[in-house]
Order: sequence, then structure tokens, then C-alpha cells
Amino acid sequence: MTHVRIIARLDIKGPNLIKGVHLEGLRVVGDPHQHALRYYEEGADELLFIDIVASLYQRNNLSDIIKRAADRVYVPITVGGGLRSLDDVSRMMHSGADKVAINTAAIARPELISEVARRYGSQCMVLGIEAKRVAPGRWEAYTDNGRERTGQDVVEWARRGVALGAGEILLTSVDQEGTRKGFDFPLVQQVCDAVNVPVTASGGFGRAEDLAAIAATGVSGIAIADALHWKRMTLAEIKSHAAAAGLDVRPAAHVQVRP
Repeated sequence: MTHVRIIARLDIKGPNLIKGVHLEGLRVVGDPHQHALRYYEEGADELLFIDIVASLYQRNNLSDIIKRAADRVYVPITVGGGLRSLDDVSRMMHSGADKVAINTAAIARPELISEVARRYGSQCMVLGIEAKRVAPGRWEAYTDNGRERTGQDVVEWARRGVALGAGEILLTSVDQEGTRKGFDFPLVQQVCDAVNVPVTASGGFGRAEDLAAIAATGVSGIAIADALHWKRMTLAEIKSHAAAAGLDVRPAAHVQVRP
């Protein structure tokens, strides 16, 4: 059986939890802290917080949100968006993050991957990749929340990032993100085949049937936002479908949040 982590993804803009389609057309969902607590109570294996405008404004404003969450939940927390230096990473780690996801700054200065891995360990250094299809079987890495082209081939960049010290990859399909049409399975398969570190697939989860198909690629994690935010499925339902499909998932036992 393939062990797969079910991860609740929370994209943040200012004080709000938001959701879009193709990382655009953003709608306010609500208070990120309350949603994070609900997902933890429902059995999320990890929480993923992304400040989606941080790279645009060259800063990450999630410290307070992370501190509040880390004080009340007991699953790993990954933080991404606008992290450009070891000082930025240190601030997030001291706020309670277990891992950091870096995309734009890693493209601009790949040495940052090695610096973070050396100081905090490869398990803390998650390479964020925003992928857009440019031809059949080919994808380009984008930055700045899917706005800017880099000219980097996604699969080649994934290999290089791991060689530099990344211990995990967060792979977001911009084409599928928010569409509910399923993951970009060929994209995920190629990246999983290319690297020997855990890969988390994000973007496109729509139906229970998507779980078995994406697990067959060899992913380690599945990041879900839309289905949770709009209550199309609970984490218990998602994990039940995953287990029925033959995936090894942690049971979604109810947990108590510390007051």
C-alpha cells in the first residue's frame, strides 16, 4: 500500500483565506486560523500555509498566523511565499513552522536551497514548483504565484533542486489549480520518476476517484484546498475514499484543540 499524507492547503492574502482558479480570480473564504483549526480537528496530516502575494511585495506576513496555529495544532506546518533569505526562513521556523516552501527565491538564487538545507536539514527545505504546460509532456516552472515565466523545465528544475539539497517538492499545477478537473497526472508522474524525495501534488482535486489515480504516480502527499474550503468533502470522507482505493492513510480520528 502507498502511504499518502492528506494535506490541507491554505492560501493567504492579507488577513484572509482565499481561493482562486489557476491562482487567479481570488475569492475570500474566511478566517485562516479558524479553518486551520477545523482541518486539524478533522484529521489533516499536515497544514500548508502559502502567502500568495508575498513574492510580489517581497515579504511574508504569516508569522502571527503561524504562531497562533502552532500553539494549538500538533501536525507539521509548512509555510511558503516570499521567503528570500535565511533570516526569512529563521523567522518562520521560530514562529512554529516545521518546513518552508521556497519557489521564487530559489529560482532567482538556487544557492538558497543549499543554505537552508545545511542550516535546518533537507527535511525542512521544500522546493515549491508552479508548473504550466507548454507542450505535450513538457512543463515550465513559473514564479510569483504563477505570473512570471522562468524558462526552466519543471522536471530538470526538480532534479537540480534535489541535488542542491531540497528534501521535498511541492508541485502545483497552475493549469489544474481550482478547476476540480483532476490532477495533472502526467506532470506528477514525471516529477515523481525524476526525483528520490517526497512529492506533494497540488491543484485539481475534484472527485474521490482522483485519489487512487494520483497515488499511482508515487506521490507522498496530496494538498487539497477547494474541496475543504467549500465543504464539498470532509477530511474524514477524503480519507475514507483513499483507504477504499487502497491507499495507506492515517485515520481521521477527531482530535481536541488546546484552548
